[in-house]
Amino acid sequence: MSILQPTYQHNLGYALGGGGARGFAHLGVLKALDESGLKPDIIIGTSAGALAGVFYADGFHPEEVYELFQKKEFLQFAELSLPNAGFLKNSGLCNLLKSNLRAKKFEQLKIPFISVATDWVRGRTVTFSEGDNLVESVVASCSVPIIFQPQYIDSVAYVDGGVFKNFPVSLIRKECKYVVGVNVSKIAPLAKMMNIRKMSERTFRMMANSNTLLDRDLCDILIEPRGISNLSMFDLKNVEQVGRIGYLTAVKKMQEENAKQITKRCLRYNELGKIVKEYIKKTSI
Repeated sequence: MSILQPTYQHNLGYALGGGGARGFAHLGVLKALDESGLKPDIIIGTSAGALAGVFYADGFHPEEVYELFQKKEFLQFAELSLPNAGFLKNSGLCNLLKSNLRAKKFEQLKIPFISVATDWVRGRTVTFSEGDNLVESVVASCSVPIIFQPQYIDSVAYVDGGVFKNFPVSLIRKECKYVVGVNVSKIAPLAKMMNIRKMSERTFRMMANSNTLLDRDLCDILIEPRGISNLSMFDLKNVEQVGRIGYLTAVKKMQEENAKQITKRCLRYNELGKIVKEYIKKTSI
């Protein structure tokens, strides 16, 4: 038996799953994690998780992100198009990101960030974590097939990362000692008949939900906000309410003994890191 302890590139990682408008719960969770003193060394996000994650990695406070979406309608972030590869263009979301993100490339973010998308041609999960395709990679991660047209990056068509990896814990598991995962993809029983748009939405949600099972078991702390499963993927009328649910869920979760112990270890690790950096700074003068 080896006595060597495994080494990790990062101490703490956040994995934020996809879920459309339910992803505003991520903002409440991030606020609660901030209040507990935790700060991630890396963030990975799929779809709505990529959207919340990139703003957080760019230094936005959750309250600032709420303001960007308050009193907005879904079609303000989308544009109708000829339905050849999708009914809508993600041009509005692209403009929102370009207008508000301070970072123009991955390397300018305050926290390392990974966006998860799907290569539509080759049928595989792809991650983006460097270069100047920051905005395009997040838009790609949010481009639900059929509803939205694919996002092209370097002439390759990409769609929502939730097709194969809606809850991307496994993609950073080996790199992180601890992973906090936020899963917002649970679905509710069908309440009534649907139109074709809602049928497409529900089909995608069922598919995305089915590929989260393995990743749920890989989390050190798993946070799953309840009471949002009936929310439409594109409902922007309850942004703050959904965020509040995420916040309360996370506060409760962080009071559990396992979460307390992990938080304690992470805070101790951060303190030691500060001491080491200060020592190196003094001795290098």
